[in-house]
Amino acid sequence: MALSILLNGARGRMGAAVAAAAPGMGVTVAASIDQGDDLAAALGSADVVVDFSSAKATRALLELAAQKGKPVVIGTTGHAPEEKKALLALAARVPCVWSGNYSVGVNLLFALTRRASRTLGEDYDAEILEMHHRMKVDAPSGTAARLVEIILEERKLDRGALRHGREGITGERPRSEVGIHSLRGGDVIGDHTVIFAGKGERLELTHRASDRTVFANGALRAALWVVGKKPGVYDMQDVLGLS
Repeated sequence: MALSILLNGARGRMGAAVAAAAPGMGVTVAASIDQGDDLAAALGSADVVVDFSSAKATRALLELAAQKGKPVVIGTTGHAPEEKKALLALAARVPCVWSGNYSVGVNLLFALTRRASRTLGEDYDAEILEMHHRMKVDAPSGTAARLVEIILEERKLDRGALRHGREGITGERPRSEVGIHSLRGGDVIGDHTVIFAGKGERLELTHRASDRTVFANGALRAALWVVGKKPGVYDMQDVLGLS
């Protein structure tokens, strides 16, 4: 029997991509909703919720999913750090895959970034550059935010080490600093580069997406995987066996 999903955020770019990719993944879209629609009424008909809506809608979704015991796949980004911390605690009440990016290639980038951070250390300055289409409302992207988290974790730094862009007389770059830079323009789906710059050499890890189908397929793969899992928050590293 095909897996059925409730697609939340159906009228957005990613919602449309998930709906288009579902048949090829053997998944049925039982209900499609967006802002203003009745989430509670639609939830009962689905095995899993796949959410690409807005950050302000996440709490209500998770509260209802917890009441109904429904697994959730969350691809929505733009949550403030303290807000996300509270939401993750709520998400842990059900089986939940939460990722800022569902591309298989990007999740390999996460794994490679962790390995590079661990191997190179603070002798190599870390900078992250991301670019997305002009309509994207949040910055940095969820993917860039996760790349930052990985570097901070490996270098045992807090968020005070972050530097969002530079302007004016900035002074010498501290060794512990991690730079992050967001570009917006055109119809760019998503480019991410992690730079480790040392003396005499530079390592650059880059992923470029040219079709939203890669994210949609990953989200549906996560939906198929999360059914039957124990309550808790997972990510695509778990889904792909990279953790």
